[in-house]
Amino acid sequence: MVKFVLIMWLCSSVPGNECKVVPTPTTLFTDHYECAIYGYEYAFNLLSNFEREFVNEHGAHIKFACTPRVILDV
Repeated sequence: MVKFVLIMWLCSSVPGNECKVVPTPTTLFTDHYECAIYGYEYAFNLLSNFEREFVNEHGAHIKFACTPRVILDV
């Protein structure tokens, strides 16, 4: 069975800063659509909770990917 895995990173446009993985409550999705919608909503909520000054100073932004993975039934 194929599921989609959400991987999310918090990034900065400041040279030398690396993207950091952001843990999310839900990581497995039944299809790409479900994963993408969740990713955008979660990214919006996450970024909205940062102070404007932090986002502007660090060029903070969120990246995410929905990657298909074969999950074996056990």
